[in-house]
Formats: sequence, structure tokens, C-alpha cells
Amino acid sequence: MHTYIIAGIRRDPRFSPQHEANDEAIFRLTAEALRARGCTVREYTEADLWADAVSADAVFGMARDPRSIRCLQRMEDGGLPVINSSYAIARCGREPMTRLLTEADLPHPRSLILPTADDPVPALASAAIDACWVKRADGHVVGAGDVTFAASREATREVFRRLSDGGIRTAVVNEHLTGDLVKFYGVAGTDFFYAFYPTATHHGKFGLEQVNGPARGIAYDADALRTTCHRAATVLGLRVYGGDCIVSDTDGLVRLIDFNDWPSFAPCREAAAPFIASCIIG
Repeated sequence: MHTYIIAGIRRDPRFSPQHEANDEAIFRLTAEALRARGCTVREYTEADLWADAVSADAVFGMARDPRSIRCLQRMEDGGLPVINSSYAIARCGREPMTRLLTEADLPHPRSLILPTADDPVPALASAAIDACWVKRADGHVVGAGDVTFAASREATREVFRRLSDGGIRTAVVNEHLTGDLVKFYGVAGTDFFYAFYPTATHHGKFGLEQVNGPARGIAYDADALRTTCHRAATVLGLRVYGGDCIVSDTDGLVRLIDFNDWPSFAPCREAAAPFIASCIIG
């Protein structure tokens, strides 16, 4: 009798800035939950993908290196189930994600996609954007300089110069939204959804969550947030997801500012892992 074999792909530490232990923990708990359901789980690194050393009936993983994504796409094209889809992971790059969420008319900050060699000030003025977030457009965050808060148009110009000098050709610019920062995690096709204030638990990367300050508890519609996140996950093709949103201090609306493939689930990983396992084998 054939035992169902699932390959688990660990995230390369380069793509877990300040969260390597958290990403490893959710990977381990997911593998344990799958084994508890009778699956054989073989654990691999992203480098194993590049060496064509992965063999299984299905794959779950947290890979983000472009080479890994291409390997997974070839496996997926051959009919192997992959969670999250490698094509969905690619859509979570800053530029495609921004385009897709905007085109789907999901609540989102005003955004621009601009060449870093250009002066961004005229485009910012035309869009009536002052303070903003500047993000490298070509992939996932790997370092502190990949996402920068710019308090003014002149500050944005300086960030563009730095990115251009560093070889980053394109940037995504999101207007800065004031209000409460809320982080969320979800697993599509299950009842699992978790939202919290990261400033209350000091959960974040590079201290950027402190820009909006401590959460004030601005009232928002939790069901609407869950529905919006499910819609965004569907647009991107994600099953295991997370992200960030702002509850506006002017109109109380919730707007998505980031959406990620397979985050750490750090404050809720023990609860999330069985749902992720069900999603993988479901």
C-alpha cells in the first residue's frame, strides 16, 4: 500500500529577516500535524529544489527564492499539488500584488509603480501623496532598506536615489495611512482566521510597525476584514496567507497594506498548524 508522501520545503533564511525562528516553528508544527494525520513528510531546503532532489506526491512549502519558485512551477505544471501555488507566491511580489489588488478594487492605499531612476516628486504631487512607503518592487523583503517610510516627497526622492544606486530599478509607492495597524493570518477553505495589534506584542520587522504608533482600538468590522482578506487571497491564489491592514482614524474603513504567502503565524501557530495541514491534504 502506497503511503502518501508530502515534501516540505523550508524557507531560506535570507527570506526570513528577523523571523527565522518563527518561520521554522510554523514549518515544524505543520509537518508534525501532517504526520499525525498519517502522512509521510520529507523535509527539504530550497537548495534541494535547485538540485532536483525533491520527490513526493505533493509539496507544501515556504520557498521564496526566484529559482525555487521556477522549480516549483515546473513541478506544478507536471501535475504535482503545491501549497501555496508557486504562481501565487510569484504574484506576492510587490509589483504584481499591487496591480492585482488594485485591479480587483480591494480596499488599498493609493499606490504608484515608478522607475527609481526618475524623480518621484511630480508623480507624487499629481497623486496628492505626501508621506508614503517606498518598497522595492522586484520581490519579497530581505533587508531593512527594502521597505522605507518617507515622511515627505523630498524624503521619497532620497529613497529612490538609494534604491537606484543599489540596482533596484522599480519601486512601489503606497500612500501612508494613519490609524491602527492590524496584522492578520488566514487559511483558505477553513475556519481559521486570526487578527491582532502587532504593536501590543512588539511583533514586526525592523521596527516599522511603530510608525503608526500604539493601537488606539479604533472600532472596525471584523467580519468585513475577514471577507476582504479572503477575497484578496482568492485574487492572488493563496491558501495560506497573512498580511497587514490599517483601520483608518478618519473614516473607520480597513485597507490592506500588505499581503504575504505563508507568514510565520507567530502568535497563533499552534492553533493554525492543524488547519494548514487540513488545507494541504484536503
